[in-house]
Amino acid sequence: MDRNRKWVPGFGAVLLIFLSHTTSALEVPLDPKVLEGLPQPPTITLQSPKDYIFDPRENIVIHCEAKGKPHPSFSWTRNGTHFDVEKDSKVLMKPGSGTLVIDISGEKAEAYEGTYQCTAHNEHGTAVSNSIFIRQSRSPLWSKERNEAIVVQMGVSLVLQCRPPAGLPPPVIFWMDNNFQRLPLDKRVSQALNGDLYFSNVLPEDTRNDYICYARFPHTQTIQQKQPISVTVLDNSPDGERRPGFMTPLGITSTKMVLRGETLELECIADGLPTPEISWQKDGGELPSSRMSFYNFKKTLKVSDVNEADAGDYRCTATNKLGTAQHIIKVSVKAAPFWVSAPRNLILAPNETGILTCRVNGEPKPKISWFVNGVPIENAPEDHSRKVDGDTVILSYVQTGSSAVYQCNASNEFGYLLANAFVNVLAEAPRVLTPPNRVYQVIANNPALLHCASFGSPIPTITWFKDSQTSVKNGDPYVIHENGTLEIHVAQPLHSGKYTCIASNNLGIKENHVYLEVKEPTRILKQPEYKDVHRGMSAVFECKVKHDPSLIPTVIWLKDNGELPDDERFDVDVDSLTIRDVTDEDEGTYTCIQNTTLDQDSASAMLTVVEPTPTPAIVYGNPDPPTDLELTDQTERSVQLTWTPGDEHNSPTQKFLIQYEDLLHQPGVWVNLTDAPGTSTTVQLKLSPYVYYSFRVLALNGVGYSQPSQPSSQYRTNPSAPDENPSDVQGVGTKPGNLVISWTPLTGFLANGPGLEYKVQWRQKDVDEDWSSETVANVSQFVVSGTPTYVPYEIKVQALNDYGSGPEPEVVIGYSGEDLPLSAPDSVQVMVHNSTLAEVHWEPVSFQSVRGKLQGYKVYFRRIRGLHETEDTEQQEQVLTFSGNRSEGRLPGLQPYSLYNLTIRVLNIKGEGPPSPSKTFETPEGVPGPPSFLNVVNPGLDSLTLEWGPPMNNNGRLTGYTLKYQPVNNTNELGPVKVINFLANETTITLGNLNSSMLYKFYMSAKTIKGSGPIITEEAFTAMDTTRTQPTVEMGKAVPSRQVDIATQGWFIGLMCAIALLILVLLIVCFIKRNKGGKYPVKEKEDAHQDPEIQPMKEDDGTFGEYRSMESDTEDHKPLKGSRTPSNGTVRRDESDDSLVDYGEGGDGQFNEDGSFIGQYSGKKEKDTHEGNESSEAPSPVNAMNSFV
Repeated sequence: MDRNRKWVPGFGAVLLIFLSHTTSALEVPLDPKVLEGLPQPPTITLQSPKDYIFDPRENIVIHCEAKGKPHPSFSWTRNGTHFDVEKDSKVLMKPGSGTLVIDISGEKAEAYEGTYQCTAHNEHGTAVSNSIFIRQSRSPLWSKERNEAIVVQMGVSLVLQCRPPAGLPPPVIFWMDNNFQRLPLDKRVSQALNGDLYFSNVLPEDTRNDYICYARFPHTQTIQQKQPISVTVLDNSPDGERRPGFMTPLGITSTKMVLRGETLELECIADGLPTPEISWQKDGGELPSSRMSFYNFKKTLKVSDVNEADAGDYRCTATNKLGTAQHIIKVSVKAAPFWVSAPRNLILAPNETGILTCRVNGEPKPKISWFVNGVPIENAPEDHSRKVDGDTVILSYVQTGSSAVYQCNASNEFGYLLANAFVNVLAEAPRVLTPPNRVYQVIANNPALLHCASFGSPIPTITWFKDSQTSVKNGDPYVIHENGTLEIHVAQPLHSGKYTCIASNNLGIKENHVYLEVKEPTRILKQPEYKDVHRGMSAVFECKVKHDPSLIPTVIWLKDNGELPDDERFDVDVDSLTIRDVTDEDEGTYTCIQNTTLDQDSASAMLTVVEPTPTPAIVYGNPDPPTDLELTDQTERSVQLTWTPGDEHNSPTQKFLIQYEDLLHQPGVWVNLTDAPGTSTTVQLKLSPYVYYSFRVLALNGVGYSQPSQPSSQYRTNPSAPDENPSDVQGVGTKPGNLVISWTPLTGFLANGPGLEYKVQWRQKDVDEDWSSETVANVSQFVVSGTPTYVPYEIKVQALNDYGSGPEPEVVIGYSGEDLPLSAPDSVQVMVHNSTLAEVHWEPVSFQSVRGKLQGYKVYFRRIRGLHETEDTEQQEQVLTFSGNRSEGRLPGLQPYSLYNLTIRVLNIKGEGPPSPSKTFETPEGVPGPPSFLNVVNPGLDSLTLEWGPPMNNNGRLTGYTLKYQPVNNTNELGPVKVINFLANETTITLGNLNSSMLYKFYMSAKTIKGSGPIITEEAFTAMDTTRTQPTVEMGKAVPSRQVDIATQGWFIGLMCAIALLILVLLIVCFIKRNKGGKYPVKEKEDAHQDPEIQPMKEDDGTFGEYRSMESDTEDHKPLKGSRTPSNGTVRRDESDDSLVDYGEGGDGQFNEDGSFIGQYSGKKEKDTHEGNESSEAPSPVNAMNSFV
């Protein structure tokens, strides 16, 4: 183990006494088998962050996990006092853990704010967590204020202040207009880090009345809106050009403090005309380019991961054509405490000495405090073996039972660090952790490391032996490291062998054996050489290697340090690379790499492609046919054929094709027999019996085949018994009482002799009887009659001829013919699941009664009548087939409230068996169908009469009807929904108190005890009010108009006819448009008016995208466009699903009375369009706002 001795200078001469007895921390082994048996003080493994801001809508979860042996118990403090978890029913501590889960639903979340600290304790010590500061996230409302309208002259600078409410954590600020469009920012108009909006100079286009500052509070997921600010830019007395000046920060210099490790943000915003450009530099140094970035058109400089070197003077310069202005920001870097060396766990043996060090740094310098088992060390029980000196604790001559957990706390004004380190006093015999019999392989002349990882207390002493005899001592060539590893600086073959490491302390000895194999290095003996190759020729690079016999090398070739081209012209062999038909693209450097599992060697050479020397044109042609065919080594089943090749005509022969002619069976037909390589002139041919052979040979080169050679002399093979039997033997019954045995006959070539016949054999399977047989001529089937119905048979078919029988044939299983099933399924039961689904069960028939291969069961079922009907109205019978040996099946698509009957039949290949006894069952009630019609008649000024008919399918006992209706105004907005219920015998209603000249939409549904069915919709207008008249006004006073019977006037009659005709045309057009799918022209109206309030925000740039209308489940329920008035913060939910909510995660968004907007990120709530305005929801821009921050 590592014996690093850690001392701090200046402890005094007294400490030198302990030098010979001091040991460092034993590293706790990672092997879980070792850890299982070791007692161990607690160690915190998981804890919540120091600053924990919780969402008041969710449970508070404060993590505290720890390990130890035995497993620790947990307790908590809150605000420095004991927190009794069991007395608070809202607080749960997870079993086996210290993690707290606090249910704050229905409670005041503020009651659980405070500072929490977890303690993990077992008999060996106590570990503590960080102090965890728990606070509730807050999003306070914007203070009420009245923004005065701002009027400025063109060219002057302007600041619009945001001043958002202070939240926890602070909000994110952005500016938008009344249509939720983000205000464009550029080098003239910019948003400062504090949220204020700066204009370096104003232009007439800056005039608007809806500059709105928004504050997004991320933890509570809400957005607050400031009252709009109105800005008017006048151009009657514009301001002239001017030099730059700084709007923020003010003055010549300012200061900025930043903590080490955080991000430094510096900002300079200048006014001037023309708009100034901003540049940055650091006095006396360079800006850290790798950690630096500019934002806000270079008005903001950010430096990430700040360190002490980033302190200094940063100069920002604003420049336009009239001059410059400069501002210096003096940056100072402070630091919360950070670790230089955290204390580490110690494992000590009795009477050993150890040191805990807690080295930290920070600015200002942190104060260090020590604790033991969570108690300040000065208040802990006195321990004479313990001495504290600043950041160091010395433990001298520790004793068994003095295990503890020490805490080091380092703090300054910017934060603190807390670390736990246990001191575990153990007495453990040595254990060797390196696996036994491990084999180490190394190349000669390289270092070799043989490990002997061990554990024990006291720390074991490691000694090494070679071949179990020679003691290995420190010194050339061996080095024994403090962790027990044996190193051989330059390994040689003589160092190969068995090595034994022995770990010992005063409690025992443990040994382990490992093996070292020193291998010969891999070396390339024959390296590739530089090549000059003519284009179109071949290039060969050699790469021959010498390697250790036990290591198998692999070769890799590279071209210009990359992979070889994927080209079949590149041929890689064991010790060479061949490139055929070289092209100019092949030129380059080729590298051969010989790899083994331990080492590699490489060598390179260059290929240069040169222009080939002109040569006479080569004429290529087909080869001449081979000659001099000769048959030798003649046997019954083979013969050797030899030939002489013809002229190749400048194209090498690729192969020879050998063909034969059977003069006995197929004279005049040449058949391909085999082929031979282009370099061969002889081939051994396998022959078949009873064939009169004649052979010929064709040569093939790159141009094509030669003409056939002259035939060889005839060679006849003698007949013999067949070598094989017919294939594809089957036994299938075609009708009851027979078995048809079929096969594929042998061809004449395979007969091997004259007199080909077939011996057919059969017998019933699993019946003790002899084979029946029949010999038939050269046919392909045989029929066995008089067989039992559908029983298995064993079948064999053997070939024979005049010279004997073929080999013993294989046995094939076949079945005799099938017949119709005899039995019907029994015990038919029906279980009705719901109004449209039933499940039928039956007892399967016996295998014998199927009398064939079972295909399944057919269920026949028919609806007899509805349960509310008195007479049968039988419908067409339905059939469902259930394949295989089933005993149940489901009947879907049934009609509710009906009487059914069914029967079941078993099915085999032959057909169906008899039906089962008829079974009747009833389906329960369901929801009814829609009313058969809904008509609006007799429209009046303030009334409409509705008539409707009962559903075509009641699907149960009708209990009544539900009517919902609502007005539709001239902007296609839906009004509030009214609902009326009717009895089952009511089919008409007159609705009064309606608005005149108003379109109403009606929704009618029928219902049973199971609920309401589908709706049917209708629309109608009330009559137009034409009774209003106006008095005649003359000379400032009202006088009655002359009483004339205008009804008799021709012009009036013509006007009324024209108005009536116009109304009729408008009504026809309106109904036609509505009946085309019931779609309201929302998209067309929006395209025409380009209403910005219904344009969803895009998350990438904060602008609004194209309107998207979502179809409802039925066209009659398509929602209509709503409206909102965003200038005063009053927002009304769009009846389409296209509110801003849908462009994020949705939520219940609404504006408060003070104009603030609160929207929730979590799931969107569905809205019933029948609720009307009373249940309308505000569109939530929350998720759209998220895209801006």
